[in-house]
Amino acid sequence: MVLWSYVIPVLVVVIYVVKSVTLKRNMASKRLPPGGRGWPVVGDSISWYNSVASSHPTTFVQQQVLRYGKIFSCNIFGRRAVVSSDPIFNRYVMHNEGKLFKSSYPKSFRDLVGANGVITAQGDQHRKLHMIASNMMRTDSLKSRFLIDIQLVIHQTFTNFHHNQTILLQNVCRKLAINLMVNQLLGVLSESEVGEMAELFSTFVDGCLSLPISLPGFAYHTAMNARKNIIKKIKKIIMETRHGDGDGGLVGRLVEEGSLSDDAIADFIINLLFAGNETTAKTMLFAIYFLTSSPEAANQLLEEHQNIRFKRIDSGGKIDMITWEEYKSMSFTQNVIDETLRLGGIAIWLMREAKEDVKYQDYVIPKGSFVVPFLSAVHQDENVHEGATTFNPWRWMDSENQDKKNWRNSPFYSPFGGGARLCPGAELARLQIALFLHYFVISYRWSQVKEDRMSFFPSARLVNGFPIQLTKIT
Repeated sequence: MVLWSYVIPVLVVVIYVVKSVTLKRNMASKRLPPGGRGWPVVGDSISWYNSVASSHPTTFVQQQVLRYGKIFSCNIFGRRAVVSSDPIFNRYVMHNEGKLFKSSYPKSFRDLVGANGVITAQGDQHRKLHMIASNMMRTDSLKSRFLIDIQLVIHQTFTNFHHNQTILLQNVCRKLAINLMVNQLLGVLSESEVGEMAELFSTFVDGCLSLPISLPGFAYHTAMNARKNIIKKIKKIIMETRHGDGDGGLVGRLVEEGSLSDDAIADFIINLLFAGNETTAKTMLFAIYFLTSSPEAANQLLEEHQNIRFKRIDSGGKIDMITWEEYKSMSFTQNVIDETLRLGGIAIWLMREAKEDVKYQDYVIPKGSFVVPFLSAVHQDENVHEGATTFNPWRWMDSENQDKKNWRNSPFYSPFGGGARLCPGAELARLQIALFLHYFVISYRWSQVKEDRMSFFPSARLVNGFPIQLTKIT
């Protein structure tokens, strides 16, 4: 009996060692990128979480890069992953969407955004939905429909503010972004309905990267209930549209075309609401957050927008809605947006899966591997962007950075993803953000009431909501 008490632990250790050696040999035969295995069971998930939940989400990746190089392997979310801060490899992954790689999201995210949305759909279905979204947001649509409607919604939002009022800018931007998207996608303008949708979407977003436990008290359960209520509202608008009550926004056009089922329309709209709300709301918020700490940038931005107003007055025109030509003249504003997206981009990493064994340089990434192009690690790489952690919108005026600024094609700056999954609403988001900045800086001065910091998990946000006091300009 005493002998067995020694033999059994020894056998356990031997079996563990043999399995470890076998696993390492299999990995070596595949020439997986180098990397550690992290802690037993949890792997590197805790270090990963601590990094992305902080104000510096690239910390973990940067530490691993120093040890293993720009393409490395680690254990996150219960899976062996290949993580990259290499801009060329990231571009390679994005441009081989559907061929060598496919999107791969946690169960909670897939369940919440739905199978019929442009974010999670694969193959032909994804191409079809992406084309619908892209057609909706063409430049002619931005000029003819969105330009005026966006300004009307912004004016409506700002009329609720008064002199010396303290607001939580995060809540304001979230509600404004939802208002903009609901107006265009669903044809809804009611303030009470918009407020309700903003609350539902706040709950919805908080559950997207949660543990998929469907029990009361868990974020996933609460978010799924929010999804059900959002779908009810969308399907109500679908029915009203069929009966000729209201135009239904994009929903109305999709119903008329008859190319998607009601369930597919609901998922499609949820995807656009989610993507539009997250990108637009958080970039508006982060832009003001960065400008608050950079008075010189805030003053130059104000000067640009005041000049637009003064030109109107000098030419005898009345101060009215911004025109498309005036929007296109906002060069420094675009630099502010680009710099905000570089430092505070919402899509800090992408989630992909290898569809087959992928050979890249000296590596072989095995079929089924989790592949994570970490876009923010490129955006905040000192070797790519000098003074990478500093908010510096003037960097985009440097002729050497003009190629990097091309967010549609540059491997060094990818705030809207790339390849087949390049965000179809990127231009719309930039238009919304620019118009928000225009009306905000010419209407108000502001002061920060409480210290705040960024966090990027479970979604991008400022942890205290960014309370500011407004001084109205008359």
